[in-house]
Amino acid sequence: MKNKGTLLAVLVVSFLVVGISALAQVKRPWHNGSVWALSFIQMKPGMDNAYLNYVASDWKKLQEALKTQGVILSYKVLETEGHTPADWNLILMVQYKDLASLEANEAKEDTVLQQVAGDDQKQMQGYKERAEIREVMGARVAREILLEPRM
Repeated sequence: MKNKGTLLAVLVVSFLVVGISALAQVKRPWHNGSVWALSFIQMKPGMDNAYLNYVASDWKKLQEALKTQGVILSYKVLETEGHTPADWNLILMVQYKDLASLEANEAKEDTVLQQVAGDDQKQMQGYKERAEIREVMGARVAREILLEPRM
């Protein structure tokens, strides 16, 4: 009786090990892609031109410097209509290779920011000036899902 119990336990464990290893070999039809940092911006009424001029100059200059340094992969700007007076109407998108790269390059990103935008005092002045023409409604980090198996 004791041998049958041991045999049964060994069989159950064997089936579990085989089942888990089989599951590990299953290819999913998707895999994780790059990571996007999204900023949701509300341009204040009548200030679209002023804020988009900033985005097309200073913000773009920073993104290009980060791209040249290998900190980011790309960036995009999307404009939409706000559905309510408290809704965002612009999305600033910055693409990173993955979460690890985003976190590992924080110091490098700060160094580039200091070089391009100036010291902390100058950056704070820029934030104050932009507060007159836009409001940051929120931010998210999103992972892209690629709809193809991992190679």
